[in-house]
Amino acid sequence: MRVVMNHRPTVDTVRRAVRSTRAWARAVAPGALPDFLVVGAQRCGTTSLHRYLAEHPQVRAATGKEIQFFSIHYGRGERWYRGHFPAPMAGRLSFEASPYYLFHPRAAERAAATLPNGRFIALLRDPVERAYSHYLQTRSYGAEPLTFAEAIAAEHDRLAWALRAGPDSRAAHTVLRRFSYAARGRYAEQLARWFRHVPRERIMVVRSEDFYADPASTYAKLLDFLDLEPFLPPRFAQHTRRVERGGPPVEVARSLRDYFVPHNARLAELLGWPDPWPVTD
Repeated sequence: MRVVMNHRPTVDTVRRAVRSTRAWARAVAPGALPDFLVVGAQRCGTTSLHRYLAEHPQVRAATGKEIQFFSIHYGRGERWYRGHFPAPMAGRLSFEASPYYLFHPRAAERAAATLPNGRFIALLRDPVERAYSHYLQTRSYGAEPLTFAEAIAAEHDRLAWALRAGPDSRAAHTVLRRFSYAARGRYAEQLARWFRHVPRERIMVVRSEDFYADPASTYAKLLDFLDLEPFLPPRFAQHTRRVERGGPPVEVARSLRDYFVPHNARLAELLGWPDPWPVTD
């Protein structure tokens, strides 16, 4: 299978470097800390949600999506983080969205300590569809030489190798972000970690399929959760870096659905939901 090279990672790296440099410059007179975060999950609609929230007249977004302070850049310090946000303004909330936060082993504890009154939003998509979407994204970057079946089979060893030096090592960040196809779909263990550090009433969990099917209703509930005035964006267009066509190979999808049964059951129990993605085949 041929891997198509994509220059997007290089462009993203340059943009983040520029944004970081500007943040250090603004740190002389840093802005306020954010009032809320979109913490994940990756490939679950966070880019669209980020856009819709940023369009609200009472909301001001950070300098860009995926600041990654509580995951990758925590060592740069709070002053650097503040440099990504505007100065405080009465009646306005600021936010950022970094989908890696839900999955990163230390992000919840760090966010809770830095934002003791913060609110957090998590989007959760069918974990099989999410895994395949994640795989397609990694392949589009030229970073995944394996087939989907091979990548799923190799995932445990890949992650174990990366974590030998701890979750904040460079190797861990690279591998955890790129190759955590199935691991990121074990939502219950990730949310349980967040619930240990943040009161549940300050975390809103949304099923991505509900968001896709009725974005206006979901958006209204999110605004209510954030104590923001009712508002509708000009339109609920889909915002994504890549359009997906087709689904995962049937045999791999079937195996993954079986794998996720106990994890989805635990999620349903944790949130008081009915089975969010029942096995139908």
